[in-house]
Amino acid sequence: QADGRLGEATAVDQHHGSGPNKERQAGPHAHGGVFSPDNRFALVAEHGIDEVMIYRFDPLKGSLTPNEPPFLKATPGAAPRHLAFHPNGRILYELNELGSTVTVLAYEAANGTIRRVQEITTIPEGFSGTNATAQLQVDRSGKVLYVSNRGHDSIAVFAIDPRKGTLTLVEHVPTQGKTPRDFSLDPTGSFLFAANQNSDNIVLFRISPAGRLTPASQIIKDVPDPACVVFVKAQRP
Repeated sequence: QADGRLGEATAVDQHHGSGPNKERQAGPHAHGGVFSPDNRFALVAEHGIDEVMIYRFDPLKGSLTPNEPPFLKATPGAAPRHLAFHPNGRILYELNELGSTVTVLAYEAANGTIRRVQEITTIPEGFSGTNATAQLQVDRSGKVLYVSNRGHDSIAVFAIDPRKGTLTLVEHVPTQGKTPRDFSLDPTGSFLFAANQNSDNIVLFRISPAGRLTPASQIIKDVPDPACVVFVKAQRP
């Protein structure tokens, strides 16, 4: 409202269904969502039913209408968790929590449709432990994609093909802690802050011009269960 209060919900859409992982996908679980760069569509990562749902969005009314088609099916059991647009607005990256994969999706801005281009693992070949991805972020230049692995406890660094938007693994960097639930690039694009939820610390990494990570010898300790890192833009008086 004009005075800052929240009014009634302008749109509600109840999802239905389940996924093949009976423990983690017993029902719908809308985990993350993004608006398209032109603010005409809203896309939702549906963890529980393995779908990326697409809605037409009316910013004046705040209304959501299922697009045509209304969703793209993900790999069964992959469990879409988060979505991130490439700065060019033509590629959407889908992070799959249980599949430990990233799906590259071509985005058609005219009608809000998506199609699968590539799916790539976030963990090293031969890794036999339990893993679940948590966060993804594209750098400002659109040249590098970062993903956090919980279990392997690493940041996976991928180079982005400038034409296709597809991914090539560059390196896995240990986060120097347990269960990196979240990470964030600082506003300058020079540093990455990794939040290790189960070791109560936030570890700072320097980012090279090529996007590689190097520990910056700074660890913020005794942070209880860090789950999110957000930079706030200071307001001048």
